[in-house]
Formats: sequence, structure tokens, C-alpha cells
Amino acid sequence: MPMIDIYAPAGTFADTAQLAADAAKTVMAVEGVPDLSMFRDNTAAFVHELPPGSFSDVNGNAHHVRVQVLTNAGALTREQQVAVVAQLTDLVVRAAGDDSLADRTWVLLTEAVPGGWGLWGHAHTNEELVAAARAEIAKSAG
Repeated sequence: MPMIDIYAPAGTFADTAQLAADAAKTVMAVEGVPDLSMFRDNTAAFVHELPPGSFSDVNGNAHHVRVQVLTNAGALTREQQVAVVAQLTDLVVRAAGDDSLADRTWVLLTEAVPGGWGLWGHAHTNEELVAAARAEIAKSAG
């Protein structure tokens, strides 16, 4: 159940709500989890619009986008990591309508430590999350 944070200069995106929904859908699809409310309700993206002068590269250029994807440990294979980076970069470029952002979008993949994925007021291990997903699948099938 990834959390996605997208940081960009204010005004980069015309529709931040759509970008957030599309980013969450993208990561959920690449992760390949079942289409369950457990995953739909807890895979989310946040778009952070930064004021002018709040960040810069070495050259003084602030026309960049930073995307951070936090997953539980081991959620993405190497192939899925590559796909998430490519697809989120493409999504940012389309949402901004700016092809130049393809070279200035940074996607960071971060894994929560085992037992550190907080959901429903509890720090879950991967095994607990898998068990919860299996229970929801059984419930929806039953």
C-alpha cells in the first residue's frame, strides 16, 4: 500500500487532484496487488506545491519534480521498480505538459523497515499485511 509524494513548484500541474489519483493508480497497477478496498483505500498520493525559492539545483534551476514512493519492504521486484520510475516520470511529464521534465524528474523508491508499515493504528509486518489481504479476498469471494 504505497504512499506517493510529489513535490513541484506551484503551478506545475493544472490538476493536482487528478495527478494524485493517477499516480496512486499507476503504482498500484505496477505493484500488481488485487483490486481490493484494502489497497484502493490505502494507496495514496500527495501533491506538494512548493513556493518560489524553496528549492534549487546547483545551477539555480528550480524547474524539477521530486517523486518519492514509499512501499513496504520487498513490495516491488527490480522489474517493477524500473516500471514505476518510468511510468511516474511519464505521468509527471503529461500532467505538466512539459517534455523537458523527463530529464528533471527524480523518482526515489523507499522501503519501510519491516514492522514499520503503519495502517489502521498498528505497525504491520509484511506477513500481517499479506494475511489481511488474504482475509479480504476470502471475504469478498465468500
